[in-house]
Amino acid sequence: MGRLLPLLLGAVALVAAEPTLTLKSPTARAVLQRETANAGRVQVVGEVQSDTPVSVEIRLDGGEWKPVPTMGNPGTIVVQSFAQTLDLPKGMHTLEARAVRDKQPLASTPKVPFGIGEVFVVTGQSNSANHGAVKTKATSDQVFTLTPKGDWQPCADPQPGASGGGGSILPALGDELQQRLGVPIGFIPCGIGATSVREWLPGGVPFPNPPTILSRVKKTADGQWESDGKAYAMLVKRMQSVPSFRAVLWHQGESDANQKDATRTLSGKLYADYLKTLIASANKDSQRTAPWFVAQVSYHGPTDVGSEDIRTAQASLWKNGVALEGPDSDALRGPLRDNGGQGVHFSGEGLKAHAHAWAEKLVPWIETQR
Repeated sequence: MGRLLPLLLGAVALVAAEPTLTLKSPTARAVLQRETANAGRVQVVGEVQSDTPVSVEIRLDGGEWKPVPTMGNPGTIVVQSFAQTLDLPKGMHTLEARAVRDKQPLASTPKVPFGIGEVFVVTGQSNSANHGAVKTKATSDQVFTLTPKGDWQPCADPQPGASGGGGSILPALGDELQQRLGVPIGFIPCGIGATSVREWLPGGVPFPNPPTILSRVKKTADGQWESDGKAYAMLVKRMQSVPSFRAVLWHQGESDANQKDATRTLSGKLYADYLKTLIASANKDSQRTAPWFVAQVSYHGPTDVGSEDIRTAQASLWKNGVALEGPDSDALRGPLRDNGGQGVHFSGEGLKAHAHAWAEKLVPWIETQR
């Protein structure tokens, strides 16, 4: 037993020395906004814990293992962080990391797939969210959606982070963008059904008349109204959830146009003013400067096909350089709408048509951003 005890203690020490390796970035299926037409950048960040220092190596796309610099902290357990910036070509990639001691590989991470491509924040009201008649999923394996918890997943309805349990335009839009641009596509959805632009304003911005739904606004002591700021805070948080993105896609206007109670209708002038305020505030507070695409949106049904006042306001933002021109979704009518053409939301075919209308605005512009 006297000879066996040192061997047992040595075995315990050997087990204790097995390091724990964590890769924090990139995360699985993440899409990172490319910086040029053909390339982008990824921050490789991780941590290794062991009772003695180790070196760390990473391998990209199944190639050679290469060392990365580490930084250690003193203590019984050595905690070493590692970080490196890689410039990569557009497309899908894989990354794995391993800990090495005396040239012997120890702990390793699984391969993490990620992409360098195009990323979009999608927001507004129901037709930017999950209120379409048919749920779909992207056919391409290079189209992903970011959840509010920070996980990327294959793009499938209902989209995480947006209201509703039905279909959205994102699977069809993602497929078309991926096919036409030839890069991975990522979406950050956060639309909320039935919202007025007034409900998206930061708290403290006054407006004279409330929207039809009052749950996100409050009356002030001077008799005016203001947003509770919750939708705005959520939007800013979602914009901050990635290092950068190509654009914000804004599809909203039905809840400000031609309300049954005329006192809840918003004038076109105020609509333009409030959306301008929202764009400037959200970009500043999120510290993101990507442009916004603003669609023409005011359709309610066959007997109310749109508000020229709101449509003119939306178009004024393009003409004044505040935003870029989105599609005219008011023109998508008849069988492209749900409820036999009587509804405000899109049918299955309507979701495809709406997605195509967005792609027709986005692709030509993106192709000029070289």
